[in-house]
Amino acid sequence: MGGKNKQRTKGNLRPSNSGRAAELLAKEQGTVPGFIGFGTSQSDLSYVPAIQGAEEIDNLVDSDFRMVLRKLSKKDVTTKLKAMQEFGTMCAERDTEVVKGVLPYWPRIFCKISLDHDRRVREATQQAFEKLILKVKKHLAPYLKSVMGYWLMAQCDTYTPAACAAKGAFEAAFPPSKQPEAIAFCKDEIASVLHDHLLKETPDTLSDPQTVPEEEREAKFYRVITCSLLAFKKLLCLLPDNELDSLEEKFKFLLSHNKFWKYGKHSIPQIRSAYFELVSALCQRIPRLMKDEASKVSPSVLLSIDDSDPVVCPALWEAVLYTLTTIEDCWTHVNAKKSVFPKLSAVVREGGRGLATVMCPYLLPFISKLPQPVTDPKLDFFKTFLTSLVTGLSTERIKASVSECSAVVAAFFECLRFIMQQNLGEEEMEKMLVNDQLIPFIDAVLKEPRLQNGQLFNHLAETLSSWETKADTVKDDKMAHNLEKVLLSFWERLSEVCIEKINEPEVDDKSVSGVSSLLQVLQKPKSALKSNKKKVGKVRFADEIPESNKENEKGVSSEGENSEGSELVTEPVSHNLSDLISPLRKKPLEDLVYKLAKMSISYINEQTSEQHLKFLSTLLSTFSSSQVFKVLLGDDEQGIGKGKSLEISKLAQKNPAVQFLYRKVIGWLNEDQKKDADFLMDILYSALHCCDSNTERKDVLDDLTEVELKWDSLLQVIEKACSSSDKHALVTLWLKGDTLGEKLVKLADHLCDLGVESTVSSEPYFSERWTLLSLVLSQHIENGYLIGEVYVERIIVKLHETLSKTKTLSEAENNNSSLSHVCDVVYNYFSSMKGCLLMPSSEDLLLTVFQLCAQSKEETHLPDFLICKLKNTWLSGVNFLVHQIDNTYKQSNFLRSSAVWLKNRVQSSSLDVKSLRVLLSTVHDFLNKLLESKDPDLLGVYIASVMPDDSEWEQMRQSLPMQWLHRPLLEGRLSLNHECFQTEFEEEDIKTLPSHLCTSALLSKMMLIVLKKEVVLENNELVKIIAELLCSLQWCEELDNPPAFLTEFCDMLQRMNITYDNLCALRNTSGLLKLIFTRSKASGTLWSLIIVKLVFSGTITSEDVKHHYRNSEDGFFPLTEGNLHTIQSLCPFLLKEEKKKFIAECIPALLAWPKEDLYYIDGGFGYFAIFNSSLQTKSIDDEELLHGILEVIISWKKNYEDIFLFSCNLSEVSPETLGINIEIIRFLSLFLKYRSSPLAEDEWDFIMCSMLAWLETTSESQALYFDPLVQLFACVSCGLACDLSAFFGSTTLDAVGSLPVNLISEWKEFFSQGIHSLLLPLLMTVIVESEDPSETSFQNALLRPMCETLTYISKDQLLSHELPAQSVAGQKTNLPDHLQTLLNTLAPLLLFRARPVQIAAYHMLYKLMPELPQYDQDNLKSYGDEEEEPALSPPAVLMSLLGTQEDLLENVLGCISVGQIVTIKPLSEDFCYVLGYLLTWKLILTFFKAASSQLRALYSMYLRKTKSLNKLLYHLFRLMPENPTFGESVLEFSNKDPKTFFTEELRLNIRETATLPYQIPHLACSVYHMTLKDLPAMVRLWWNSSEKRIFNIVDRFTSKYVSNVLSFQEISSVQTSTQLFNGMTVKARAATREVMATYTIEDIVIELIIQLPSNYPLGSVTVESGKRVGVAVQQWRNWMLQLSTYLTHQNGSIMEGLALWKNNVDKRFEGVEDCMICFSVIHGFNYSLPKKACRTCKKKFHSACLYKWFTSSNKSTCPLCRETFF
Repeated sequence: MGGKNKQRTKGNLRPSNSGRAAELLAKEQGTVPGFIGFGTSQSDLSYVPAIQGAEEIDNLVDSDFRMVLRKLSKKDVTTKLKAMQEFGTMCAERDTEVVKGVLPYWPRIFCKISLDHDRRVREATQQAFEKLILKVKKHLAPYLKSVMGYWLMAQCDTYTPAACAAKGAFEAAFPPSKQPEAIAFCKDEIASVLHDHLLKETPDTLSDPQTVPEEEREAKFYRVITCSLLAFKKLLCLLPDNELDSLEEKFKFLLSHNKFWKYGKHSIPQIRSAYFELVSALCQRIPRLMKDEASKVSPSVLLSIDDSDPVVCPALWEAVLYTLTTIEDCWTHVNAKKSVFPKLSAVVREGGRGLATVMCPYLLPFISKLPQPVTDPKLDFFKTFLTSLVTGLSTERIKASVSECSAVVAAFFECLRFIMQQNLGEEEMEKMLVNDQLIPFIDAVLKEPRLQNGQLFNHLAETLSSWETKADTVKDDKMAHNLEKVLLSFWERLSEVCIEKINEPEVDDKSVSGVSSLLQVLQKPKSALKSNKKKVGKVRFADEIPESNKENEKGVSSEGENSEGSELVTEPVSHNLSDLISPLRKKPLEDLVYKLAKMSISYINEQTSEQHLKFLSTLLSTFSSSQVFKVLLGDDEQGIGKGKSLEISKLAQKNPAVQFLYRKVIGWLNEDQKKDADFLMDILYSALHCCDSNTERKDVLDDLTEVELKWDSLLQVIEKACSSSDKHALVTLWLKGDTLGEKLVKLADHLCDLGVESTVSSEPYFSERWTLLSLVLSQHIENGYLIGEVYVERIIVKLHETLSKTKTLSEAENNNSSLSHVCDVVYNYFSSMKGCLLMPSSEDLLLTVFQLCAQSKEETHLPDFLICKLKNTWLSGVNFLVHQIDNTYKQSNFLRSSAVWLKNRVQSSSLDVKSLRVLLSTVHDFLNKLLESKDPDLLGVYIASVMPDDSEWEQMRQSLPMQWLHRPLLEGRLSLNHECFQTEFEEEDIKTLPSHLCTSALLSKMMLIVLKKEVVLENNELVKIIAELLCSLQWCEELDNPPAFLTEFCDMLQRMNITYDNLCALRNTSGLLKLIFTRSKASGTLWSLIIVKLVFSGTITSEDVKHHYRNSEDGFFPLTEGNLHTIQSLCPFLLKEEKKKFIAECIPALLAWPKEDLYYIDGGFGYFAIFNSSLQTKSIDDEELLHGILEVIISWKKNYEDIFLFSCNLSEVSPETLGINIEIIRFLSLFLKYRSSPLAEDEWDFIMCSMLAWLETTSESQALYFDPLVQLFACVSCGLACDLSAFFGSTTLDAVGSLPVNLISEWKEFFSQGIHSLLLPLLMTVIVESEDPSETSFQNALLRPMCETLTYISKDQLLSHELPAQSVAGQKTNLPDHLQTLLNTLAPLLLFRARPVQIAAYHMLYKLMPELPQYDQDNLKSYGDEEEEPALSPPAVLMSLLGTQEDLLENVLGCISVGQIVTIKPLSEDFCYVLGYLLTWKLILTFFKAASSQLRALYSMYLRKTKSLNKLLYHLFRLMPENPTFGESVLEFSNKDPKTFFTEELRLNIRETATLPYQIPHLACSVYHMTLKDLPAMVRLWWNSSEKRIFNIVDRFTSKYVSNVLSFQEISSVQTSTQLFNGMTVKARAATREVMATYTIEDIVIELIIQLPSNYPLGSVTVESGKRVGVAVQQWRNWMLQLSTYLTHQNGSIMEGLALWKNNVDKRFEGVEDCMICFSVIHGFNYSLPKKACRTCKKKFHSACLYKWFTSSNKSTCPLCRETFF
């Protein structure tokens, strides 16, 4: 083989491809149509026309088809499969003419590829062929003969989908009527193809040995042989009779070929199966030829009779029967006794080798076809044959399979009957069949229960019935006599077998079960046997009379099934068996029963054998007659006992069954050792069955109930009655009677009373009694109670009483009492209700169960498992009410009572959150069950029953505690001038929900459930409920610091989806706003606030509000509280013109009012409230109007000065006076805020003097702050002072010009000093007296404005404080006493629980911090000369406070790993701890920054020793957010650096609460920024010593968010620095983060470049060499090292480090010697000079360096001279 590029030999005429080779071959061999290949059947599939002019013909085929046909020649399976699928698609889609062009080439491809090895390809080929046929239709005819043989084989493909596809194509081409004709047309070609495949082909001729593996070749060959054999069979079946003769020669040729007959012995089962199918077809269609070949057919088929392959067996046995039928002399060609029968016996003896269901149906036809000479001697033959069957039945495979067992049994009886019929009269044969076969067969089955499932007894009964019928009806006396003799022999032997089985002291269960089943089946009439059979094919014998034929049409089955014959107990049959059972059977059967009964009772009496008792029970159930009972009683004349009534005695004498019952059965029942006494109940009912009437039965049972029967026996009697309608009919009178009813009522009383008193009832001894009660209550027969209804009601009443007592018992007592049994009984009672109405007592019981479930465990004292049982109980009861009663609400007392109870429960009971949750959960389940009702009005009526009326709603609203008013009053949303706080939370009610909350929650929950369904409701009801829910929610929302149970209540509503949005989404609520608006105008308060809430939540629009306002615009005057509150709430949504209209109405009245009217709502107070609300919304822009109102107030000051509460005590002031003052102060604050024109000097004087006077009143009235109006007065007074402080604190130079002369100085010198001299002591007093320090409490509302005012205090005012002296014992301090007192007073406030106090304390201390280091600087000389590292503490009070805070934070954050971010809930206790801690550190860092370099070194050493800074840094990395973005989203700053908490300054504002969630993260970032900036060396030291995980977290975070900010600030500080160095210049380069310092002295020039790292300040600063002139290399290196050391270890800026270095160099040039330990003049850490001199060598060292030298070397010698240093 040459390569593609190999040079071709000159003169080489061989074509270069197969196409040209084909053309050349065609030219050489002539024009023979066909394809080139290996031969006729195995040529290559290549699409190449091998004729002259091939290109012309090739061009007739469509190019797409050409491509597909070429793909079909490929060897790859996937390629062929896709190509064939594509071919089929193209055939379906292309035009007919185009497809017809493919037809000349299709037969060749089809014939080859239809035999392909891959089954998917074969299937796709047939599917494509069908599409081709549907397209070309009759144009296929010319090519039909060439494809038909392969087509027929494809229909017999072993791969079913491929065969189905081929059949589909065949049916598409030919309708059923035309198929024989098509086959006949192609018969010769089909026969030729099949002949070739069967007789000529080999694996190597079908496939190319060079390319196809051997295994694949053989598999294809075997499949082709199988298909060919089956195709021959199909050809025979489809070919018309008149065409068979024309193929005779071909069939002769096939049958004469030895290769064909060898297929019967082939190793492949499919080939053998196909072969036997073909043999059957040949025998059927051409028997003459088969007879000619008898010598080959007979051995081939009959000698294979033991083939046990499941594939082969059906075809083999069919071939056997056809062979026996077709070839009469077949036995002459085989030796039956040596070759055939031994094989057959072996197979049968082995149970058919797993193929009994296939083989056994053929056995009867087989033996029926055997000629007599072959079977002689027939006695031995049939004995051997039947014995083999019996033996086969005992194999494990047969026992395990019901179907195979049934098949063997059916075959046995079929063959037995056939043999008996054929040999009747032959005594030996009869004896053999009965004694040696049938009886042993029965005996074997009786020993093996698994064989009894095969319907042996039914087959036996049918066989006996057949013989009995013949004996009774046959006219031949001899035959009848023979049959009677056979039957007599059978019954004799059967009796012996049965008696032998039972006549054993220790009889086993198998024997009892088997004999019982046998007798039950034998006593059944023929009709009963027929009714239990499937309608399947049967065997009939030709000489049976028609009646027998009819019988046997449903007689012996070839496939068994489970019937009633396998059951132990059946219903008693009629006494008149003679009409149903043949006399030939009746007498021997009864005799056998009597014998067995007598034998059983004997064993029972003598040995108390329980097995015999069970057997007797079954026997009596089947043969219940007085005669049997008489036999059982025997000759014993003993009576039934003394004390019996006359009726019972007479009945016993008359009826042996009753006598047996009293004398035997009752004794057996009362024996305790019999645990399973179900069979005794059967005996009892058998005895009752023999009574003549139900009255007799009732008398007997009543007598037994009163005296004889124990409870467990009574339970079993009733259970047995319920198990069968026939048995129930026997005892109905007794069940409904008084005797049983009274006894059950007493039982209920006993069990319930005993259960409540003790725990005995939980013992197993009582369980059957509870079961009995449950049974008689829950069992219903024909929609009626089992016992009398009056007794049911009495029992229910008792159970109700027991359940009602649960609340009086503890949970432990309830757990141990009989309540669990009561719950089970009641549940069974309600869940079993059918058809009948509930009794009144039942509905009362249901209500009690419902109430127990709707109350919490604390009230009912029930354990969880009992609550679960009770829930299921009432749900089942309600389910019955909903589905069984039409007009439910009117008829059900339970529904009416439960509605009343629910209403009272939420309105009058004291419910906590848990109780309400349980109630709502129960109501949820209850209403969901009511939703199933078909009554459309039920739910609407039910909710109306629970709904309170308007007066009840009003009463519940009035009872709501009034603390909710605190916040609206403080925020100015509502105004009041009277006391309305009488209703407060009581201590004892601290966990009890107000009734209004409970009622609104309940009804809202009901509405949510009900509105899921189209329920008819008055829309007004829904609107009212939503309004009341809103009222409840608003009340909760307005509360300051609500109790935990109220927060839990709101959370519960959210979890249960009880929200306004969910309710509104269900129905139209258009009338809601109108209702709320009406109520707001009527009473104001909460209703006014609800309107605002709805608008802000987006539920309603401001236009809706304006619409209602305009409709009632004229109705707001005269002002009432409701009108005032409504206007205040509407102010944010009204137009300016509308508000101006209001104000225009107010002004004239305001001017004309006398003093008395100023206090009222429809007077000055109300109008000022409206002014303030309008001002809050910036609605008054008329400056003249504002100044006019101010003038009115000033005139009131002149005329009615006693209105103004200036410098007085408020103890006797009326609420009205407080109200008008509050509104005036609010007006002045708003006036200052929104005015635009300057104020006159007298206006300023009035405002500031009034403010100070009101503050004095506030200070004097601190004892009255418990009064809400006084508290409010204090708040607004401080608020006015705060506003003035803020105004003057933020006044610019431009604004000063517009103010009156001396106003600023007056403010600073007098008013500001007056404010702070009042407020600072007041703050201390308020804090000391505060019980609840939380910021949100109303009592501390004053803290916010007071503390905010104090943030404006100046440093001088602080230092001139008049606070009482405060010192701490043992406190080291350099501060003067007044300053230390200030620190000791203010610093502890950082620990206070309220945020305003903490922030105010911080602001005041912050102003003092820069002053404090100076006092330590003055005492600096006392530090630094110790022999250890010197340290100095920052202010001791701050460090002491820090220690306390560190302990608190350890509890909050200690368990959180560093790097895991903690979110602190705003205003929580933890929030205040963290806030105080961070503020303390800000103060310490501020103090640190204000200190000199030497002090900073001492302070930092102290922080290092205490490790406080390490703790801070760990906490910071728990508090700083992962992404410290400030405010807006990062996306908004995509083009520039986003704002972060490090770039934006932190503003600690008391009034601003919107940023509270970000305050701690922002503060933490601010502290971290300050720490890095002011203590870089210490942070670097901590970072380098931390573990790897924390190291990476800190590095990553700092590099990303902080380093750039700090680097920029450092560079900027260098650039903008005003510090001048003598002889050194410093420049900075921001772009490269470099600082360049040039030091010049005389002729020496030193240039140093300082490079900041990317993770500055964590990474070390690098110092690089620049220009150097006049300095030695070693000295140069020392100086660079010193600068690097200073920058690394000093806690300061770069400029400070450079200054330190310059100082060091200057000292060097001044002549100061270096320390010979650190080689530096100035110490790198504490900045000291070398002072400690050695007395020997006179060299000086730094104290710190010496200390480190001594401690590290463990010596006290001089580092230079090594002499002792002292």
